[in-house]
Amino acid sequence: MASNERTARWPARLHVVTGKGGTGKTTVAAALALALAEGGRRTLLVEVEGRQGIAQLFGIPPLPYAERRVAGVPGGGEVRALAVDPEEALLEYLDMFYKLGAAGRALRKVGAIDFATTIAPGLRDVLLTGKVKEATTRSREGRRVYDAVVLDAPPTGRIGRFLNVTAETARLAKVGPIKSQSEGVASLLRSPITAVHVVTLLEEMPVQESLDAITELGSLHIPVGRIILNATQPALLTAAKVTKAELKRGLSAAGLPADAGAVSGLAAEARAHLTRRRLEESLRTELTETGRPMVELPLLDRGVDRSGLEELADRLMSG
Repeated sequence: MASNERTARWPARLHVVTGKGGTGKTTVAAALALALAEGGRRTLLVEVEGRQGIAQLFGIPPLPYAERRVAGVPGGGEVRALAVDPEEALLEYLDMFYKLGAAGRALRKVGAIDFATTIAPGLRDVLLTGKVKEATTRSREGRRVYDAVVLDAPPTGRIGRFLNVTAETARLAKVGPIKSQSEGVASLLRSPITAVHVVTLLEEMPVQESLDAITELGSLHIPVGRIILNATQPALLTAAKVTKAELKRGLSAAGLPADAGAVSGLAAEARAHLTRRRLEESLRTELTETGRPMVELPLLDRGVDRSGLEELADRLMSG
């Protein structure tokens, strides 16, 4: 895909990927990072939850608090990854703004850093989002270091609070570097540079959490990008109803047992499948009514490996 087409489909520079736990948001984030690296571009894939999900996906050792190359892309592009550790981010912050250096590292030994981020969870989110902002805006020799940054963010139930750093830090500081940094992050997150993409399955709870998150993000004036329907499957039946007579004829034509027990069992499975499809279509309609563009990704029957990620990357670019 040409660069201008990619930009038209995914115009942001910071792509925040959220979704209810179990929807595959880390997989989608990794696939998006691969997709955006096509054409000789460089992307950074960031995680902030301490799960080392990126390392597991790419089959590499746990990531340190440093940007590491995890994948090359045809055409000369590459994906780098970073696992942001709140403690390391705070040490970096203290050294940057207060020049503490070794004194800051001494605070770690006595547990002061863990204590600070525990009693002030808003500070933790400022540090995490602040590091993401720095990577997104970083430049070298007049050129951005990363063409795009993809953040594997906290789940939908916490995404509003995580991104609404200004409100959280208002309780922590009225002036000073913390306040300035949070305001800079808030400005970036509310600009056209950012898009929050919501990953969901066509199941009731994930869809409801997605709808709630979209509403919350809208109220916070944080731009929502695409809704990504993950692990979708094609319809096995196209008719609205299947009769036992049709099933019996089909089984006989295929040379399979067509006794009453086999037909009744297959009929029950067909009814369950059609009921499930009606529910999925209802949920798809609810998501469509948000007015957000949607992309559908297939269920990877063989599991998630590099070829699977590349397949999802292709779908993200073409969807």
